[in-house]
Amino acid sequence: MYQPNPDRYRDMPYVRLGASGVRIAPIALGLWQNFGDDCRFDICRDTLLTAFDAGVNHFDLANNYGIPGGSAERTFGRVLAGELAAHRDELFISTKAGYTMWPGPFGDGGSKKYLIASLEQSLKRMGLAYVDLFYHHRPDTQTPLEETADALEQIVRQGKALYIGLSNYNAEQTHAMLAELEARGLRCLVHQMRYSMLAREPEQALFAELHAHGVASIAFSPLAQGLLTQKYLGGMPPESRMNEGHTSLKPDALTDARLAQLQKLQSIATARGQSLAQLALAWALRIGGADALIVGARNPGQLLDSLGALHKVRMTEDEYQAIEQVLAE
Repeated sequence: MYQPNPDRYRDMPYVRLGASGVRIAPIALGLWQNFGDDCRFDICRDTLLTAFDAGVNHFDLANNYGIPGGSAERTFGRVLAGELAAHRDELFISTKAGYTMWPGPFGDGGSKKYLIASLEQSLKRMGLAYVDLFYHHRPDTQTPLEETADALEQIVRQGKALYIGLSNYNAEQTHAMLAELEARGLRCLVHQMRYSMLAREPEQALFAELHAHGVASIAFSPLAQGLLTQKYLGGMPPESRMNEGHTSLKPDALTDARLAQLQKLQSIATARGQSLAQLALAWALRIGGADALIVGARNPGQLLDSLGALHKVRMTEDEYQAIEQVLAE
């Protein structure tokens, strides 16, 4: 019988999301990869329980996560119905819809038909009556903004989600949708965006837009899908997801210049007593960065390495400038 760590909340420095009462661990576990039917269930379960035992209370999913799409939600639902059955109210569970999930015009985009139907399917796969947070996963220029907002409003009013969020919207799109939601008396809790040392676009305008509206920022791919880890410091290993074609990260991303950059960042991390991954996560959580991060993990060990970044988030001005110099090369 699984017995959770009784001290799981003792040392985790929880952060408040935007203008709300929601407090989550600064690093959440994302189930984008590593939790589908192509993965061993026992490792998936152990990774989820390791996260919970460490004080992680936010688990991030989407309708299309896993191989095949939807399998990550089923995996999570199995653990939620088993070892975590008594702990649902300690968890902050999010899911999304916006990318292609099933054939035909109603299986993609931002229509009310798609979003409502997709969330119903997600709830069934996870065995839930509601999710804590539901995101529109990406903007849909073919659907009127008002219709997508209608769907998000209905989802909240019916109690199928406690909070709503946006993902992959640029600053201009975010501004328009926030205005539409606010006109309906709805608040967007979180914007989830790609953000890392190697993907800094949110710094240009998006972070400022979110701050102006009291919306929290959660970054996905803060490790650039593994590029900002030890894995690629010696080049591309044959067993990597990049080499196997199981990721959007392509082999041509690992140029000689990028490899030299990663090795310099590793030197800074070593001087701080951290792994490269821990340095990258600490950097993304710095003042001026994201409010929280979502990381993936193949196994409990990878997750614990990422959580180790929370032991040393603060960096000196000299360290920060040294990182900036490397990133500018």
